[in-house]
Amino acid sequence: MRVMLKATLDTEKANELISSGKMADQVKGILDRLQPEAAYFGPIGGRRTMVLVLHMQDSSELPPVGEPFFTHMNAQVEMCPVMNVEDLQKGLSQLG
Repeated sequence: MRVMLKATLDTEKANELISSGKMADQVKGILDRLQPEAAYFGPIGGRRTMVLVLHMQDSSELPPVGEPFFTHMNAQVEMCPVMNVEDLQKGLSQLG
């Protein structure tokens, strides 16, 4: 299933990671491990935010996917299922 993950970083923790030069490595490590279909970065609501679109096979993947954001970035994490155009068309074709 395609999932959109939005991680809103804690400003103080993100400042520490940037000042120490560790932010780029943290982000690279997460991206290498999760292999997202898409990754976007920018300020949302005035806070550093990452939006990733990734694939999950099972809900048991929630802890290992979300934990690095909580542990290393003290982030607020939201995940929700999403569709691309092909998924939407397939779903709509199944309506009666």
